[in-house]
Amino acid sequence: MTEAHLPPTGGIEVVKARKAAKIVERVARDTDDPSVPTERLLIVLDIDGTVLLEDESLSPGVVDAIAHAHCAGHEVMIATGRSWEGTRDIIRSLGIAPEFVVCSNGAVVLARVGADDLQYERWHIETFDPADVLTLLREHLPDARYLVELPDGERLYTEYLQDWRLTNARQVRFEELGMQQVCRIVVVAPEQGAEDFVELVERIGLHQVSYAVGWTAWLDIAPQGVDKSTGLELVRTELGFDPAHVLVMGDGRNDLGMFRWALENGGRAVAMEQGPQEVRDAAGETTLSVEAGGVAAVLREL
Repeated sequence: MTEAHLPPTGGIEVVKARKAAKIVERVARDTDDPSVPTERLLIVLDIDGTVLLEDESLSPGVVDAIAHAHCAGHEVMIATGRSWEGTRDIIRSLGIAPEFVVCSNGAVVLARVGADDLQYERWHIETFDPADVLTLLREHLPDARYLVELPDGERLYTEYLQDWRLTNARQVRFEELGMQQVCRIVVVAPEQGAEDFVELVERIGLHQVSYAVGWTAWLDIAPQGVDKSTGLELVRTELGFDPAHVLVMGDGRNDLGMFRWALENGGRAVAMEQGPQEVRDAAGETTLSVEAGGVAAVLREL
């Protein structure tokens, strides 16, 4: 919107309906016109519970809203706890091909090498030795299901779980999980709730790693000091965005790091309405739930 389209500040101009309609049309065109200057943002979206519902369908209006943000000149990207194998199809569904994708809660950052078929390469990888952590966890969770992600993207798992989307994965004995460096560990214990996991982690003391507890019986473990924010800072620097020109949106405990990163640098952090209270408290703002199209509501206001 330009100054010429509006009456002076504090003034009111009464016009006929036809002229008012033309003004609205002009404003809408300017919003979608790349030649009209806007403050370019780095927009970062979580996947599950943010752009994707529990049944794997997309949040209402999110595809059109992302297209609207692109037309306004913004860079829209994904930061997720998922592996790349579980992320690629979602990016395709959203109709985007971002320069970078942050996966595995920040332990893996991929860079685009070809937009046509969403070709990406592993641009930055963080790893750690999982042996001691796995041994400690199994003492307390002997019946849990375990998965590790290797630096090349291959995943090793102990028992089948549909939610793991086991492309580029193979089943192994538990002892094999800790034989080499990994990017992350995933633990699923159906008999445990989210709060049970929080209490367990605090009690056994996972001090040499970073961790995030999911909504249900899900524990994600990354190298020490690594979360979505560490990967995003690398991307922000590489793309040259001002730290204050960042907008992040998410719904889970694994989004707390990127919320803090955005807010401490003058950016925006928006939580989904259905997220845990601690997540909503940590964000600067709360939008509608994923079912109600919360991401679309925020992006349409840009």
